[in-house]
Amino acid sequence: MRKEMLKDSFKTALPIMAGYVVLGIPCGILCATAGMDVWMVALMCALFYSGAGQYMIPNMYMAGNPLTAIIASVSLVNTRQMLYGASLSQFCGVCRKRLAFFFGATVTDESFGVNLARFINGEWSVGSALAVNLFSQSAWLLSNVAGALVGSAVSLPTALASFAMTALFICLLCMQKITPANAVAAVSAMIGVIVCKCIGLAGPAILIGALVGVGAALAFSLKTGTKEDSDIRVGA
Repeated sequence: MRKEMLKDSFKTALPIMAGYVVLGIPCGILCATAGMDVWMVALMCALFYSGAGQYMIPNMYMAGNPLTAIIASVSLVNTRQMLYGASLSQFCGVCRKRLAFFFGATVTDESFGVNLARFINGEWSVGSALAVNLFSQSAWLLSNVAGALVGSAVSLPTALASFAMTALFICLLCMQKITPANAVAAVSAMIGVIVCKCIGLAGPAILIGALVGVGAALAFSLKTGTKEDSDIRVGA
């Protein structure tokens, strides 16, 4: 029975794992370009998962951002995990607290969507969902380590490596539902970053831009009284 459960979880996680190979290798290369050793990359993937956050850390470090700005920016991006936990908590009522804890601590953006769909369809346990999370994160960790090994052996231009994060966020932006509130958030965030850089606030530019975008979108929604199902997402 347990073997069948793991096999089902692996099949469910396989598309996620394939996507993480594509994203994880460039992330590992970027971390190596920023000066991180392979063991540091592996440890970061094992203890701290945030695809967007792990792209942000080396990019902001190489750009000369202060530690406080890096921590605040990554923390803001990761606030979405609280929403994931709130959505999945309803399915953890009958499982052990330790199992629920590890399940909540290993949720990723993609495994959240897959597991939520399986929970809603029924016949899906927290143990199976946890296995999906672990398979996904294992693929992410191994891909990052592989990228770090490549980055340590091959010297890549910093500008080329840094563009990986820009491309990732462009991709995430294009995947959003096109609504007036989301458009206001995107445009306001870009303007906020540009203004910060123009006045010499390059360090906290990303954080300030994100806050400006979220604030502008919320103000727009309150003023227009719209009831759209638009999620103002700061990152992935």
